[in-house]
Amino acid sequence: MHPMLNVATRTAMQAGDIIRRYSDKVENLRIHNKDENDFVTEVDRQVEQTIISAIRKAYPDHAILGEESGQHAGSNPEFQWIIDPLDGTTNFIYGIPHYAVSIALKQNGRLLLGVVYDPMKDEMFAAARGDGALLNNRKLRVNQKTSLQGTLLGTGIAFRKDQSLDLSLDSMKALLPGTAGVRRPGAASLDLAYVAAGRFDGFWEFGLKEWDLAAGALIVQEAGGLVGDPRGGNTHLQTGDIIAANPKVFREMVQRLHPVLSK
Repeated sequence: MHPMLNVATRTAMQAGDIIRRYSDKVENLRIHNKDENDFVTEVDRQVEQTIISAIRKAYPDHAILGEESGQHAGSNPEFQWIIDPLDGTTNFIYGIPHYAVSIALKQNGRLLLGVVYDPMKDEMFAAARGDGALLNNRKLRVNQKTSLQGTLLGTGIAFRKDQSLDLSLDSMKALLPGTAGVRRPGAASLDLAYVAAGRFDGFWEFGLKEWDLAAGALIVQEAGGLVGDPRGGNTHLQTGDIIAANPKVFREMVQRLHPVLSK
């Protein structure tokens, strides 16, 4: 295993231990609104600080981008860690056991490794560029569906003021026909990991942040899938608009979304 991936997986498990300890004590936590219907808890912040401390101990000169604390400069700009300490905070608050720790690393702007750890199921999705993707040391491959017919898709539905509900619903109308349905579990990092594991055949969403999707995107790619923006380009890390699927399903999703995006 890539030595930096060892650090990421070990750190994600430490973070997951903290999340599990608080999972049945949510009523005692301080919960704040970052924005309308966008929550943060003291667990998010504690977990992020734990991750940052572990990375700083191993790689003191690396830059870090954290969801809760923002940019942390490093003397070696070649490397930047991207952290979502608790993806699925709303699920966590409501006692829905579907949330994850997401840690990615970019080298010179290119994703090098990613881990998505589900502490409630003890599932570690991990990938390093060129080495494939794993779930608890079992190799992952995306499903090999040849079209959208009969596929199961994952998505997120706009809920913030800076997102378009019409775009979410119009895209669903375009993609849903002929599929086995759409799921909206509420943690994009896990949705992407589920594409890599074959639990979803495809995933799309608009208006995500880099920390929501960086690790999961690499895991999908290393499991043989394609990841890009809804026009088929490569701007997903910058725009937060993303599609992930096997190559044939990916191309059909792009084709179906073209009229929606051309409005």
